[in-house]
Amino acid sequence: MKIHLSNSVWIGNIDPFIHSFDTSNDKILEITSHKKWVSVHPVVLCMITGLGLFIRRNQAELNFKKMEATSKHYFERMGLFKILGIDSGIKITSHESAGRFIPLQLITNSQNLDDFIREMIPMLHLNPEQAEPIKYIISELVRNVFEHASSSDGAIVCAQYYKKSNTIRIGVVDTGVGIKYTLERFYHPKDDFHALTLALTPGITGTTTKIGGTEANAGAGLFFIKSLAKMSRDFFMIYSGKAMYKLLKNPKNKQIKLISDPLKDHFSSETNLPFWKGTVVAIDLCLNNILNFNKLLDLIRKVYREGRKQQNKIKYKKPQFI
Repeated sequence: MKIHLSNSVWIGNIDPFIHSFDTSNDKILEITSHKKWVSVHPVVLCMITGLGLFIRRNQAELNFKKMEATSKHYFERMGLFKILGIDSGIKITSHESAGRFIPLQLITNSQNLDDFIREMIPMLHLNPEQAEPIKYIISELVRNVFEHASSSDGAIVCAQYYKKSNTIRIGVVDTGVGIKYTLERFYHPKDDFHALTLALTPGITGTTTKIGGTEANAGAGLFFIKSLAKMSRDFFMIYSGKAMYKLLKNPKNKQIKLISDPLKDHFSSETNLPFWKGTVVAIDLCLNNILNFNKLLDLIRKVYREGRKQQNKIKYKKPQFI
């Protein structure tokens, strides 16, 4: 496999990066980069880590030799080489390593997650109000991995806070069974993109056919997270199998309306990407645009309940044959 990192890869322009994956040889993972500098979303680091762990588990070769030194410095700081067990030859001082970011982490159980959430906020230097949506997002996405992914490595998490724009960028990745496989038991999605839209629909969960889910799993987490990105007028993306759904930014002069149907949102999609065995989720959140978090959750819950009622109407309108 070969992955090339151009000088800039963010959610908005991540499509060419994913399309460029060369998956023809699974005996090696070769990472190359722009010669001068690289600036990437945390989810890109999570994806490289996921592929690296997969390759390492299958006793194949990891090759970072063609990654330039200036690019390597950032990846060392974010913990990529450490988590993959590679000596980059770069030494980071304690002053350099301090910053508003969460280096790559593997979260494999609930205790790991609780510890991570507790330690995360001081690392990002956020106040309690800013921290609430971040804790919610990471907790929901990681628990999704525990409950559905069957991933050998658990959840791969990375985040960075950008003070100038007051924006947090988060990536959570797994190399488990993928969303289509999770939903096949009850919903039989026709393809990977259909599976993504089901997963983003309020009340749809891979644990039951009951609309609205159960007490333990209400099928609301991804919808809530997408809604947070929308209220923030920012990006959200989910990629699994060969498909990607990307929520696009809402124009500043347009009033935001939460919609339960993901196909009625302002989005772009891809249906023929290199196959990702597992799930990739990324979100950007401008904290300037987040209202009182509890009030925001109440608003999202209201839309969720309305969407769940709509799903029930659709379900029970279907003809019943005796």
